[in-house]
Amino acid sequence: MDTESDNRKTYAQPAFVICVAVLALAGAGMPLLTRALGVYVEKEPLPLKKPLCEMDERKLAPYRVLARHAIENEKVVASLGTEDYIQWVIEDPREPVTGAARKLLLFVTYYGVPDRVPHVPEECYTGGGYDCLDRADVAFQIGTGVPGRFLLFRPPSGTLDPQAGQFPVVYLFRINQEYAGNRDETRLALNRGLFRKQSYFSKIELAFNQAVAAPTQEEAVAASERLLSVLLPLLEQEHWPDSQ
Repeated sequence: MDTESDNRKTYAQPAFVICVAVLALAGAGMPLLTRALGVYVEKEPLPLKKPLCEMDERKLAPYRVLARHAIENEKVVASLGTEDYIQWVIEDPREPVTGAARKLLLFVTYYGVPDRVPHVPEECYTGGGYDCLDRADVAFQIGTGVPGRFLLFRPPSGTLDPQAGQFPVVYLFRINQEYAGNRDETRLALNRGLFRKQSYFSKIELAFNQAVAAPTQEEAVAASERLLSVLLPLLEQEHWPDSQ
């Protein structure tokens, strides 16, 4: 039996040729179809109104910026997925000098072409060997309410730093003109933006790892709420894109 000849006959059948042609046309025409329906699968870049690194720290008062950290490792920046970020050590002078919530590490990232939602602390810290001891959804009494996420980490066992101990991390996302408290909610919010030519998301992360003692969940959430009540309006007014 001539299998090769039979295969050629099969490929030459009108039904097969038509199917291949339809699939090819569908693939080529899909971008046009989605655009005709008003759906934008591939987003156009959406830049910040002003780079995060140009934030006027005076407008964070009464908070003070003690240090500005830059990520030197290019591979780390590449894995981060963006170069639009700030990583600052923030101090609240209203807190006691040795208070657990007086200092924190602020980490804000921005994604103007959001094709994914990378790097939530649950994965970043545990990937670095930290243990996640607790996690909870939280809400900040800011405006009509802002959702967030609380995590408690413990350093890798066997650490040589005698001052290293448990510390909380609080984070949230801004997606277009709404907030979300975790990655799943962020993805859902991005899906609701299919009819937008441009979309963005930004992650705000507060790590209370700058003191020997760690604040409780209640203290960390309260301290985060106080800072966010100053920081979020500043980001909305001067940095994040306006609504479309």
